[in-house]
Amino acid sequence: MRRPWSRELWRLTWLAGLGALLGWPFGATALGLAAGLALCLAYHLRQLRALHHWLTRNPQAEPPAAGGLWGELFDRLYRYQKGQRHTQQRLRDTLRRIQESSEAMRDSVVMLDSHGDLEWWNSAAERMLGLRATHDRGQHITNLIRDPRFVAYFNARDYREPLTLPSPIDERQVLQFQLTLYGDDERLLMARDITRLHRLEEMRRDFVANVSHELRTPLTVLAGYLETFGDLGEALPSRLARGLAQMQSQTTRMQNLVNDLLLLSRLEIDRSGDDHAPLDVAPLLESIRRDAQALAGERQTLDVAIDEPRRLVGSESELRSAISNLAFNAVRYAGDGCHIVLRWKPHGDGACVEVEDDGEGIDPVHIPRLTERFYRVDKGRSTATGGTGLGLAIVKHVLLRHDARLEIDSLPDRGARFRCVFPARRLRPGAVNDSHAPRASRAGGQR
Repeated sequence: MRRPWSRELWRLTWLAGLGALLGWPFGATALGLAAGLALCLAYHLRQLRALHHWLTRNPQAEPPAAGGLWGELFDRLYRYQKGQRHTQQRLRDTLRRIQESSEAMRDSVVMLDSHGDLEWWNSAAERMLGLRATHDRGQHITNLIRDPRFVAYFNARDYREPLTLPSPIDERQVLQFQLTLYGDDERLLMARDITRLHRLEEMRRDFVANVSHELRTPLTVLAGYLETFGDLGEALPSRLARGLAQMQSQTTRMQNLVNDLLLLSRLEIDRSGDDHAPLDVAPLLESIRRDAQALAGERQTLDVAIDEPRRLVGSESELRSAISNLAFNAVRYAGDGCHIVLRWKPHGDGACVEVEDDGEGIDPVHIPRLTERFYRVDKGRSTATGGTGLGLAIVKHVLLRHDARLEIDSLPDRGARFRCVFPARRLRPGAVNDSHAPRASRAGGQR
């Protein structure tokens, strides 16, 4: 079977030859050849007109009847159009199902283009964010959600963690925003109503703070009377003296627990940062070292190493509490005979405070949960050393208030390093006449 283009070539040759043959008896061979070619051109123009008429007026209809190359072309175009229509219908059905499923969601879903302009959203976004299709489509998202925290979150392009903000149309409603990058630098914004969870969290914080505050008075009274009775310990029977000592120990432990709970509640509630100011880290670490050395006695040695001249902007009382917790934990859990170093040094563009020891170390399986409240690696040993289980939770909240993070590196029998990493925006140039010159660490190298 001949190919379509072969038949067209044969038709062209046949018409040209017929025209030349008919013109030859009259001495007009060239004119006859031209007439044959003109007939061939007229045929192709007629088929081209039929193609144009079909594609422009009624492409859904059956293609024009034709043979040869044009018939093959019409058939191929028709099959291609039919396949495209099926594909488009499948895409429309898929898009319709996606839109229907998005409409059924209780969470807001907003599609943004590469510039951050609104393209599409579901009905939940209209209820939560106040979006209106009549005049908001094509608007930039920061023109509608104008909270500076959201604008900074949007521009930072670091969407690993969600952002919690009040609804732009109802401040009583608390929303959790999560941005996701996809496609060609486009974004998907999801907003979830967490008002109930937020209120439950507030109730929990208030409950813990109120209970802790109410416990302080009876514990203070109890500790005072126990101290008074303790002064008469020599006149008491030995059995009562031992019981009195245990009561004093447990009362002190309860007071420490209440104080830590109150501090955690304050860190969670108070977000003002009014007491943040540039402070010299060297004297702060030296003061903490002395306190930790008094706790360690002769069992351990502690040193301070200052390798960073810049000052740190923050709350001295909060930073003292956080670093003291790390230092006291090292004293309690590193083991006898170990060496502990408190270090202030550069870290990337910022700087960090490290508390490093060469003691017993921590199994890596425990590291992800160390900052949870009341989580203990060894419950028996923690109770014996007087820990409350809240120290690292306090450290985490203090660092969050200082735009910092906690990094923990440790292996069993290879010591532990707790690193508080502060960003460059939290640092200020050191004083010109700084009396705290950098000192090299005597820790014998980092692990």
